[in-house]
Amino acid sequence: MNYWLFKSEPDAYSLSDLKNDNNSTGRWDGIRNYQARNLLRDEVKVGDLVLFYHSSCKNIGVAGTAKVVSAPYPDPLQFNPESKYYDPKSSPDKPRWVCLDIQYQQECIKFVPLPLIKATKELDEMILVKRGRLSIQPVSPNEWNIIMKLGKLVC
Repeated sequence: MNYWLFKSEPDAYSLSDLKNDNNSTGRWDGIRNYQARNLLRDEVKVGDLVLFYHSSCKNIGVAGTAKVVSAPYPDPLQFNPESKYYDPKSSPDKPRWVCLDIQYQQECIKFVPLPLIKATKELDEMILVKRGRLSIQPVSPNEWNIIMKLGKLVC
């Protein structure tokens, strides 16, 4: 099992949205960065756990956790000309973008804001702290455990 951090703007798709989706399961789609796509396609596996991170908002940080419940599959938004994620260079025969399904696990008892993550010495090497921009990024088991403790979550 691997651990990941998935970023989402809460006005587009929040942890609460995921919790309220069908069986608390939603499609993680709209990824249009090749490095993030490659991680989804090649590295993220069913059963992996996810830190659900709210970005580009007033309260930036880890809101809770989710679990990967499907293998990657072609993102249907890439084929829809009405979607902001439409890609005219993609086709059903040769899709460029993938998505997968995640399921809500738990909300942080204590929201874990980015400034706290940056101030936690044991997280200095976390990709979020060092490079930050990637919407999907691996998290080490130690980093996962520290975030879980900061959020007062069950490991």
